[in-house]
Order: sequence, then structure tokens, then C-alpha cells
Amino acid sequence: MKIRITIDKKLSLEGFLNSTATAKKIYESLPITGEGSTWGGEIYFSSQVTAPLEENARDVLEAGEIAYWPPMRAICLFYGPTPASHGNEIRAAGPVNVVGKITDDLSLLKEIKGTAAVLIEKSE
Repeated sequence: MKIRITIDKKLSLEGFLNSTATAKKIYESLPITGEGSTWGGEIYFSSQVTAPLEENARDVLEAGEIAYWPPMRAICLFYGPTPASHGNEIRAAGPVNVVGKITDDLSLLKEIKGTAAVLIEKSE
């Protein structure tokens, strides 16, 4: 399930969603827009998607992983350490459902500070 993530109408990244139940719910809800906030090496925003925490949820992620955090119904894009990280690990605020991965250059995300408009849509 290929996706395109556009940030502030200028930065475009390709990625994919996996085959988990949460990822399928997100894909079926696309396009999704939100006002993304940064938290260290993470951009997150609330969505209308509602899903429970999955059995394989975790709080330590890899750069480029896309996740869903049930308490805020948030979609999270991870690209570096967060305030919750220990050392260089990438750690979410709590357990998240990993729903996909960004396949493009993540270094561009480091330029985003504060808030940013985020659009996630289906890609071909």
C-alpha cells in the first residue's frame, strides 16, 4: 500500500503502509491531513482513525518508521531520537502500532521545526 507524505506543500516523501489492521484502517481513510507537531526526531498529528493498541506494539522504533499512537489517535513519523530516547535510540512517548515506513531521504525532515501541515495520500 504505497503512500505519499507531503509536508507544508513542499516536501514530498514516498513510503508504504504494511498489512496490519491499523495500517489498513489508515489506508482506507486516506487522504488524511493534520497539523503536525515536532517532538525531537518525530512529527505527529491527530487523525480521525481509531484503532486499539496491537499485540506487537513497541516504543523503540527505527528511522523512517510510521506508527499510530492510540491515546491521541496520532500518526507519527519517526526520523531521529526524541526527548524520551536513551542515547541514539528512537523512542516513542509510549507503545505504538508500527504501520509502515518512509522510503525516501529522511534528512529533509530534520529541517521541520515547530508545526507543519501534513498530508498523507495514496500513491501509485
